[in-house]
Amino acid sequence: MTTEGIEALYLETRNWGKAAKFFRALGYELEFATDHNSGLLRNGDGPSLFIAEVPEDREPRTQVVFKVPDADAFRAGDVVEVVTPFEDTHYGTREMTVRDPDGRTWTLSAPGKA
Repeated sequence: MTTEGIEALYLETRNWGKAAKFFRALGYELEFATDHNSGLLRNGDGPSLFIAEVPEDREPRTQVVFKVPDADAFRAGDVVEVVTPFEDTHYGTREMTVRDPDGRTWTLSAPGKA
């Protein structure tokens, strides 16, 4: 089994409020906000944006998240270096980290176990 394309972009920011306003001005709608300066925005059928505020002393990062329909059925293949296998997250999914030939890491996200 392979991925089903890009599911989301995970963006870190130093100011959740300003970042949310910026993306809303670009046509994204706030689907939900958390009580710890983060939230999910959507624009049509494209990938969602999950934005999370980080401390000033941390460099904000961006992560592409690929959709995997079933973590147990997924096979990375010989050319994909698995950095971390699928693990349960605190937000109800299972995530794996892989590394491409140039050293970039990518997140694969599957539904959590029911």
